[in-house]
Amino acid sequence: MALYREKVMDHFRNPRNVGSMENPSGVGEVGNAKCGDIMRIYLKIDNDIIEDVKFETFGCGSAIASSSMATELIKGKPVSQALELTNQAVVEALDGLPAQKIHCSVLAEEAIKLALKDYYDKNGLDYDHSQLPDCENCAHCHAH
Repeated sequence: MALYREKVMDHFRNPRNVGSMENPSGVGEVGNAKCGDIMRIYLKIDNDIIEDVKFETFGCGSAIASSSMATELIKGKPVSQALELTNQAVVEALDGLPAQKIHCSVLAEEAIKLALKDYYDKNGLDYDHSQLPDCENCAHCHAH
């Protein structure tokens, strides 16, 4: 059996929503020095809907595929649905990742949630802190 499923390879070879964004509503960046993956997610939010999402990822094929799939899962959706995105949903949408690459899906989830936190902070909006990563104590954020 191949190490990577076809859907993972498709999102690696043909990633969706790649690039940066001018005047984003929110930006989230995470990095893991151990594996070398860095993800930046840009969100354009209008009337509580994620109108557009872009990503820039420096990392392995699984990191790129996870970023691509995660952006596809939240594009056009309400912010509340994006807040509920889990790394497991990303893995399932990709038809699975090797165990040693699951952390890539975790990074994608965290980058999206940090972009949402940035959006809330920029706009002075209240939010449930328990739904967002705790960057003060986050291993990914402090592994640099």
